[in-house]
Amino acid sequence: MQAHICLDGVAGSSDDGRMSETYDYIIIGSGSAGSALAYRLGEDGTKRILVLEFGGSDAGPLIQMPAALSYPMNMKQYDWGYLAEPEPGLGGRRLVCPRGKVIGGSSSINGMIYVRGHAGDYAHWEESGAQGWGYADVLPYFRRMETAHGGEAPWRGTDGPLHVTRGPRDNPLHHAFVQATESAGYTATPDYNGYRQEGFGPADMTVWKGRRWSAANAYLKPAMRRGNLRLVTRALVDRIRFDGHRAVGVDYMLGGQRHYATAQAEIILSAGAINSPQILQRSGIGPGSVLTDAGVDVLVDRAGVGANLQDHLEVYFQIACLQPITLYKHLGLLAKARIGAEWLFFKSGLGASNQFETLGFIRSAGGVAYPDIQYHFLPVAISYDGKAPAAGHGFQLHVGPMRSKSRGHVHIRDADIRSAPEIRFNYMSHPDDWVEFRRCIRLSREIIAQPPMDPYRGAEIQPGDDATSDEAIDGFIRDHAESAYHPCGTVRMGAADDPMSVVDPQCRVIGVEGLRVADSSIFPRITNGNLNAPSIMTGEKAADHILGRTPLARANDMPFFHPDWQTQQR
Repeated sequence: MQAHICLDGVAGSSDDGRMSETYDYIIIGSGSAGSALAYRLGEDGTKRILVLEFGGSDAGPLIQMPAALSYPMNMKQYDWGYLAEPEPGLGGRRLVCPRGKVIGGSSSINGMIYVRGHAGDYAHWEESGAQGWGYADVLPYFRRMETAHGGEAPWRGTDGPLHVTRGPRDNPLHHAFVQATESAGYTATPDYNGYRQEGFGPADMTVWKGRRWSAANAYLKPAMRRGNLRLVTRALVDRIRFDGHRAVGVDYMLGGQRHYATAQAEIILSAGAINSPQILQRSGIGPGSVLTDAGVDVLVDRAGVGANLQDHLEVYFQIACLQPITLYKHLGLLAKARIGAEWLFFKSGLGASNQFETLGFIRSAGGVAYPDIQYHFLPVAISYDGKAPAAGHGFQLHVGPMRSKSRGHVHIRDADIRSAPEIRFNYMSHPDDWVEFRRCIRLSREIIAQPPMDPYRGAEIQPGDDATSDEAIDGFIRDHAESAYHPCGTVRMGAADDPMSVVDPQCRVIGVEGLRVADSSIFPRITNGNLNAPSIMTGEKAADHILGRTPLARANDMPFFHPDWQTQQR
């Protein structure tokens, strides 16, 4: 794919012969937050904006067809291909860490599940030093960014760039599952992104008119049509350049040549939870010992850069289905061809949904203030690589804890632009993780055992009916837990005098000027659910900080917290 050029910058050459250009703002990364920034920073048409993206085009059915979601995250064309370090808590397994290498970033290869997070998540952010990022502060930005087709008024947005829709939920398993949760004593919720997250109900997805509604489709492409934005694809960013302690430009490689772009206002790093700390470290900002070992001169010794790495782990709790009504019947080549053809010509049918059409959030125990377990319900027993584990009909719950206490890191190994960093999650390294995960399995079994599932419930495919002891459940988790692909936290936002903070609540990198970070890397702690929505919100809110605008007025809406959470689990 050729680089898209929608505005000629002020071009020239630097003293060392590098090609150079000048802009007002340079955004590194065209993902969830980066695309939102590009849209908002250029709204008035006067700012010259450069967006640098190493990936290429998002054209074609493998990205745009929602049901094909398992393909792009397993393709080198669209994925950075990162592999995490061996995990002692998972029996030495090395888990893949897919990150979008395409316009739209990970919003172009994700599962399209839309979850804002819980009000309690943002209360914790603010308590951690991210002043101005409480729920009352972020809710207006969630409203601004979305057009929700379904959901509760007045909680949802109605005229934003990001269309959020719901699937048809026409498979009877969806309703039977929700009925089973009610039979178990939980509550159905009409909108987990509205007043009440706790409970089970219809899932929101970033799909519009049958297509994946990525940040590229929602934000970047409309921004490019204004004519004041230049998007350069296949641009591999090396480092940020400084004049003293002020960020002034970006070195990047394109077509085998080194280029240099200058920012007259600011540089915004939106390369994600893996690449943002990596670029900061290559630029001389990070833990001094890590930079020195990598052969990088230390500009700012900041211990928090690359620290605080978090993720969601999940297991696939799989049950055989007694009736031939699951998506298993559509896994053959002929059936897939029919689905693909219907989608290609009409943007309808099974291809127009990610099939994750029912979600749920519950608390694992009394004394837990807000939900700490997430469920995705899927009417087929299958893995993310598209392979069914058993020859037959089944269904599954993706289930896992929301707030693991384990923390990892991202560290560069050397100064080479093409070297992958060391990604070490330290999954299951905190003893509480095991307790919480066992609860996930046992609470799931209790739900599935309810009478509404009787017509459908067959044998337990995995963990298996005999996996009942702590040891057996732990063994299943150790061998089968998978990442939900929600890395975050590696450039933590907090108070400027906190030695582990990297950016302040204005998203400014502490210790330098003219440089901000806006993406999931700045999350102080991981939010409930999938991270695409909070990442886009971060780009939306950061844009107002960068432009010096007064933040949107705080919301007065009071979301649901279980009145008896201190003593009751449900």
